[in-house]
This record gives sequence, C-alpha cells and structure tokens, in this order.
Amino acid sequence: MQGTALVSGFACCFEARRCALKVAKAEEFEAMKERAINADVADELAVSAYVSEQERRTEAELLLATDANRELLERALALSSENEEEAERKLAENADNELRERILQLQARGYSKAKIILEIWGASKGGSEKYKAADAEYKRLIQDEGG
Repeated sequence: MQGTALVSGFACCFEARRCALKVAKAEEFEAMKERAINADVADELAVSAYVSEQERRTEAELLLATDANRELLERALALSSENEEEAERKLAENADNELRERILQLQARGYSKAKIILEIWGASKGGSEKYKAADAEYKRLIQDEGG
C-alpha cells in the first residue's frame, strides 16, 4: 500500500512538473508574441514617419524647383525685409524724437550743452571718445530740430 502511494505521489509530481513546464513554455511563447507585435508596430510607425518625411521633402523640392514659386518666395522675402527695415527706421526716428524732446526739456530748464550731454549720455566734458560721440549725436539731433 505504501509502495502504491509512493508511486502515485511520484506520478503526481512528474505530472505537475510537466504541466508547469507546459505553462512556462506557453507564457514564454505569449511574451515572444507580444514582443514581436510591439516590434512590428514600432517598425510600421518608423516606416510611416520616413515615408511622410520623404513626401514632404519631395513637395518642397517641387515647390522650389518651379521658377514662378521661387520668384514668389523671393518677393515675399524682399517684402518682409523691407517691412523690417521700415520698422527699424521708425523705431530709430521715435528714439531720436524722444532724445530731442528730452534735450529741449533740459534746455528749457537752463541746462548748458555740457550738462545736457552729461545728463543724457553720461559723458563729462573732455576729449574722451564717449564725449565726442555724444557731442556729435547732440549736434545731429539739434540740427535735425532746426532743419
């Protein structure tokens, strides 16, 4: 009786081991299948991105290849640069007008030229380059005011 129980116990152990190996192989197979699916999806996304990039490049080359479109792009670029130059010129004029207004205010208070240059440009009278540049700017602004 004990022998039969021992043999049946061994049989159960072997069957349990066989079932466990079968489940492990099935899990390993499912994991491999999942990795293969993920790799296929990643590959498909990469191919799709590559194809769309190539299509965009081809379209851009076609647009640039035609002379009419190139001329339109060059005109648009020229217009935008002209607009930028106009805006910079207006800013410079506004800055000049503000400086001129400040100079006139200081003159109305009785400030001398040297004191105005010191107040606005921070340069004291003397032979320094900073003072010479400020003096030239002062003269230009006052001359523009008179003319």
